Amino acid sequence: MVDHRIRIRHLRCFLETARLGSLSAAAGVLNVSQPAASKTIRELEDILGKPLFDRTHRRLALTSVGRVFQQHAGAAMAELSRAQSLVMDTPSQITRLSVGVLPTAATSLMPRAALAFRDSHPNCLLRVSTGPNWLLMSQLRESSLDLVVGRMGNAEVMQHLSFHHLYSEDIAAVVRPGHSLIDTDQPMGALEGYPLLLPPPGAVIAPLVRALLSRHGVTSQSAAFESVSLAFGRRVVQSSDAVWFISRGVVEDELDAGTLRALPLGNDLRGGPIGISMRSDGVLTDEQTGLIRALENARTDLRPLGQSKS
Repeated sequence: MVDHRIRIRHLRCFLETARLGSLSAAAGVLNVSQPAASKTIRELEDILGKPLFDRTHRRLALTSVGRVFQQHAGAAMAELSRAQSLVMDTPSQITRLSVGVLPTAATSLMPRAALAFRDSHPNCLLRVSTGPNWLLMSQLRESSLDLVVGRMGNAEVMQHLSFHHLYSEDIAAVVRPGHSLIDTDQPMGALEGYPLLLPPPGAVIAPLVRALLSRHGVTSQSAAFESVSLAFGRRVVQSSDAVWFISRGVVEDELDAGTLRALPLGNDLRGGPIGISMRSDGVLTDEQTGLIRALENARTDLRPLGQSKS
């Protein structure tokens, strides 16, 4: 039985504070004062009889109890929102599906799947957002997102989440056509003097890239830029001698067109799992099942990554 003292405002304030890690930021989103937001969180903790946040650090962090409450309260709020939408949208029965997509799946896989999903679910509004892995996974846990498509996170990130594998994908080191490293047999040993464009620390592939560089005596401090943005990375690489370490799926179209070239790395950067992350305790809706099927079919239609077109 739900304690009758818990109100929607308690849940909204808690979920926003957990997502943003800041009472002032949550207060801004909710359009209330910071003291009011702080009082609301205290009321909820008093009702539950447990602290939900660790306040010893500058950024509010969830306690173990808080993480459990976030998972289930987020799911409950999402279902309540869905129930309201279904009732208010009658008779059109418009539904909504929110998906977070990492850059590696945003260029080819997700657009194909989205178009196929539209054909099979014409009354569902598909909302696609991008962002760093840590943010998308946080939004997934609190039910702001229904699914996340991209690389599998580490064990801590995947806590209370499940992963549906679609394929494996390599990380590439890409340069402009005509770059002097293209014909080098061991390009990793010849990086000194070239500006490096690396994935930022929050990116899933960042530890893999930095481990590779370390094995070849290259420190990440020598990087000139950090980004996984296709628009930024493509322009920087095409306009300079920069070497960009990025998931091959992000630049697949550019590699096919020859506007970017991949350096020969051999087996230095083996493929990592790409797939769909979802809440492990959730019941899949018809829309979620339909999008998963569309993603599986889109992956089948795409040629294996890393192979040249005939």
